[in-house]
Amino acid sequence: MAKLYKKPISETVKPLGPKAETLKFLLSYSKALSVSKYKNMTFETLNN
Repeated sequence: MAKLYKKPISETVKPLGPKAETLKFLLSYSKALSVSKYKNMTFETLNN
């Protein structure tokens, strides 16, 4: 059976995640987005 070699990690690994700015942008965009349906068509508008 083959030996598995593992090097120790010298740096601490911090969890990745979105920045607060990114979350704020996405939330404000979703609040301003309006989707309207008319017959077979869908219209997306930004209400600023």
